[in-house]
Amino acid sequence: MDEDQVKAVLAAEGPFASVFLEDSHDTEDAERQLELKLREIAARLGEQGAGDATAEAVVTAIRDSEPPVGRSGRGVVAAGGRVVVDRRLADAPATQVERVSPLPYLLPFFSHGSPSIPYLLVTVDHRGADLVTHDGEGREVATETVTGEDWPLHKVRGGGMAHRRMQANVEETRDQNLEDVAGHVAERVAALHPGLVLLVGEVQARRALHAKLPTAVQDVTREVDAGSRAAGGSREGLEQEIRTVLAGERLKVLDELAESFRTGLGREDGLAVTGLAEVVRALAEANVDTLLIGDPGDAEVWVGRNAGEIALDRDGLAAFGVEDGRRQRADEAVPWTALVSGASVTVMDERVDLKEGFGAILRHS
Repeated sequence: MDEDQVKAVLAAEGPFASVFLEDSHDTEDAERQLELKLREIAARLGEQGAGDATAEAVVTAIRDSEPPVGRSGRGVVAAGGRVVVDRRLADAPATQVERVSPLPYLLPFFSHGSPSIPYLLVTVDHRGADLVTHDGEGREVATETVTGEDWPLHKVRGGGMAHRRMQANVEETRDQNLEDVAGHVAERVAALHPGLVLLVGEVQARRALHAKLPTAVQDVTREVDAGSRAAGGSREGLEQEIRTVLAGERLKVLDELAESFRTGLGREDGLAVTGLAEVVRALAEANVDTLLIGDPGDAEVWVGRNAGEIALDRDGLAAFGVEDGRRQRADEAVPWTALVSGASVTVMDERVDLKEGFGAILRHS
């Protein structure tokens, strides 16, 4: 989930309807199958007490969206008759989910969501470049075209002095064009803070551009062997390469988090904890920097009326002076409380063993 989606869901008031489904469009009867699913979703939301307006908002959002290409998954959360989160998932969920609860069920967004890495796509040749900024959902949010000098750009055959001067002028023009592009890329990175810069296009041009970028920008820049500024170029291969790069970066992030978690557990000052009780205690103290979730099962916790009021049981809430608490599924309340406190949420795989499916990297010991 990106920052705007998190803000939207935190600002909404429950009850929430949370729906996750496969909405693949890869068979001849895909539309009919989707309509059957929507009827089922509306019925199940109604059975759980979702208002008609909220159930209709979910169904309408799914029905009226552009059909996906091939296999796909979708997550929608609504409250008060309006959709607050509507997001494509990188993978289709194995099981369809419909929940109505005082808190939203957000965990599938983190386990099935696309790698939320905003990136700047730079398609370059010796004439200039097209700069397209994408948010964590892959949507275009800003575009810019950098056009440099177009003469002279092509070398000519020959060995005389005039030809050598012409070749030198060509090199100078190309070099200046790439200097201009590098400046624009650096400005865009400083202004929009993308997580990655992806260079595509002519091999020589992108390598030369890479070398001209400031060191800090080079550190987040990757070259992609696909894409061209030429009209009519295929996007399919480029998009697949981009997905591969983003997935690789996501794996790097998981590796780094796993290492930080293991290191924190091994420190005397305890900068990491594992187990539901320890994580809940850290959340109640607003001391979680990164929440790690594995398989939380059907565990429950207790929450109060106000954000951040969370404990393992009723007595734990009472110790904070909270008398009107209620039971809540841990897979809803724990991620919600983490987001309220400004922590990040990551679903972990077998890289780390999380006791009872929960762990956390702390802000301080």
